[in-house]
Amino acid sequence: MRKNIFILGLMAIALTAASCSNDDAENDDNVIAPENNTMPEGTADVTIDETDANYADYATNWCKYAVAVSSLLKDDAAMLYKAWNEGLNGEEAYQTTFKEAKGAYTSPNRCIEQIIDGCIDIANEVGESKIGDPRDKWENRKYTEAVYAVESWYSYHSIQDYANNIRSIQNAFNCTYKSNQGGHSIAAYLNANGQAELAGQVNTSITAAINAIESMAAPFRSHIGNPSVLTAMEACNNLKTVLRTLKAKVEGFENQTELKAIVADYVDVVVLPTYKDLAEANANLHAAVQNLAASPSNKTFEDAAKAWMAARQPWEMSEAFLFGPVDKLGLDPNMDSWPLDQDAIKNVLESGDFSDLSWDEEDSDDDIEAAQNIRGFHTLEFLLFKNGEPRKI
Repeated sequence: MRKNIFILGLMAIALTAASCSNDDAENDDNVIAPENNTMPEGTADVTIDETDANYADYATNWCKYAVAVSSLLKDDAAMLYKAWNEGLNGEEAYQTTFKEAKGAYTSPNRCIEQIIDGCIDIANEVGESKIGDPRDKWENRKYTEAVYAVESWYSYHSIQDYANNIRSIQNAFNCTYKSNQGGHSIAAYLNANGQAELAGQVNTSITAAINAIESMAAPFRSHIGNPSVLTAMEACNNLKTVLRTLKAKVEGFENQTELKAIVADYVDVVVLPTYKDLAEANANLHAAVQNLAASPSNKTFEDAAKAWMAARQPWEMSEAFLFGPVDKLGLDPNMDSWPLDQDAIKNVLESGDFSDLSWDEEDSDDDIEAAQNIRGFHTLEFLLFKNGEPRKI
């Protein structure tokens, strides 16, 4: 997920917490603080007023916009897989660069460090940004901003996203994906070289983080102040700490043949299959959105929403390896910018002009960011979901 600074209009959010009669209590919009002026504990009723963005008001452009966004997602996902698997524009496949420790990767140890860095980054992002940022705003009584900051709140899919982010760490550390298990992994190396206790700590911390996230009160956007949120944040922080301990050990890993085998299996068992699934799921998503546009109905909205869920999973399970082509090609913000520029999205719905969704390398940084803020998974999520359910005609 690429975070950006837009927290803009389009929707008015009304949050209602515990009732009170204390006129002096602090408020943010319609959030009423309890009589003792303490922070709502997390059972706030969140109501979204989307009167400015109803499907019926923009029906033709709505479906065309969804098709344009899903087409870009399909192309970006295909490009990412091709960059790793085959290479783009005559460049070497990134899998070869990584497996053979070329370029910035001067040894298999540096590749292992890159794998662990990716795991540290996403553990930190889930705990400090995806969960922690909304919680911080909530604790500072910025209730409206807190809800806007929750990733995937249109679909109520936040908790699943965050848990899958941690599963991406699990896959990277153990060299697993779905039912497949690599013969070589960082975990296996630790176990074979007198560091089984550390391997156990990493896996225990991964499991604890997944369990804590999945135990958060759902949907997250309606329970930002719940104590379960703090438990999940602490579990992610603990995982990050253990991963940093692991990274400090990598310099001492000496069996270069085994380290090279770990990197090769990581690419073959984890990275390539995840990105292959991402490409295929986004092709299916685009087909479902095209079907929605051709025959708009509650059923085709539901089908497209299910396809969005299916395409979302491999993306979230790839976030432990947001390096290489996904970074170089700007594909993370292309596909996953959050929050969105919702005023600009409304302008696109009104105008039916989709040209601003695309950008070229020669465009300014501001123009590129503006394009990325009105495309990707979350723009399509907004177009397909309302209050956690598929939209209706």
